[in-house]
Amino acid sequence: METESNITELGDRKSYAGIPEAEFVEDVDAYMQRSENNSNVDEVLKKLDSQHAKYKFMEYNLLSKKKRLLNQVPELKRSLTMIEKLEEEKEEFETQFLLSEQVFAKAKVPPTETVCLWLGANVMLEYTLEDAKKLLTQNITAATRNLSYVEHDLDFLRDQFTTTEVNMARVYNWDVKRRQALKATAAK
Repeated sequence: METESNITELGDRKSYAGIPEAEFVEDVDAYMQRSENNSNVDEVLKKLDSQHAKYKFMEYNLLSKKKRLLNQVPELKRSLTMIEKLEEEKEEFETQFLLSEQVFAKAKVPPTETVCLWLGANVMLEYTLEDAKKLLTQNITAATRNLSYVEHDLDFLRDQFTTTEVNMARVYNWDVKRRQALKATAAK
């Protein structure tokens, strides 16, 4: 369900990722008479199936992005908490840090005014505590916003799945009725 703030933020766009909207086929007869369809049921069903497959691919990518963001936000928050701890401490203190999965090491941390942050792609930079705090806060805000965008797009994508599947069923049923009518006329 879209909130007013989502609608305002999105403007006229229905998807942040630019996902194309599936057209609902209201009148199957008129839809099948279009020049690009030319009453060719097999081609129309192939086109709709291809569109459905593209939506599935987009869903896979969005779910991967959502998973990455869901892991990233808590990591950023832990880093921010550590920066705040470093700001508070004026004397050396002892702590444990994660060395590798399930392996921790003890360390004595002297008072400091700088900290090194991993930026990704094997890049680490040294920041003042204040700058590191600003950067992490900005990153948390951006990651949270991106997560809401991804969730919005996943909801939009589910609607496109449904519309495409309904269109496929409507075209298929139209063809069945058409064939039955032709068979009935041929039998007379």
